[in-house]
Amino acid sequence: MRVCFVLACVAGLMALALAQNPAAPAKSGESQQFGSVSTDQGLKVMFEAKIKAEWEALKNKDKKAYGELLADDYQGVEVDGGGERSKIQAVNELANGNVYNYTLWGYKLIPLGPDAAFVIYEVTLQFPPRSVVRISRVYITELWVKRAGQWKELHYQETHVK
Repeated sequence: MRVCFVLACVAGLMALALAQNPAAPAKSGESQQFGSVSTDQGLKVMFEAKIKAEWEALKNKDKKAYGELLADDYQGVEVDGGGERSKIQAVNELANGNVYNYTLWGYKLIPLGPDAAFVIYEVTLQFPPRSVVRISRVYITELWVKRAGQWKELHYQETHVK
């Protein structure tokens, strides 16, 4: 009896699924890329590599590498309460950085269109052995935009995680 009921339910669900109209094609002028961006594993891998390069530049105090990742109108907000930083301010602060090591995890990519993406992740920071605070966990959101064929970080936001 249960088997017949389950089969009837499955058959009913299949009939409903087949009766649905196929998705309408994109209107002219609309990009079909938007729908495919969310499933593009290559894009996720590319952003993970860019974020890894960003943290390597911070760790190594590499102003050139870090600056190349940022948009000219970049704004960043860090957990130190110092307010927004422009690209120039962020790059110039590298000399005072104290990232000894880091671990990135929990990447999430949210495509916002063919030329914009929102990336979320966490980083566990390690500071030099003699630092008062040795480890800090930070939740990070970044807005990336594609300009002149290059992906650049436009906005960066940190939130301290306990």
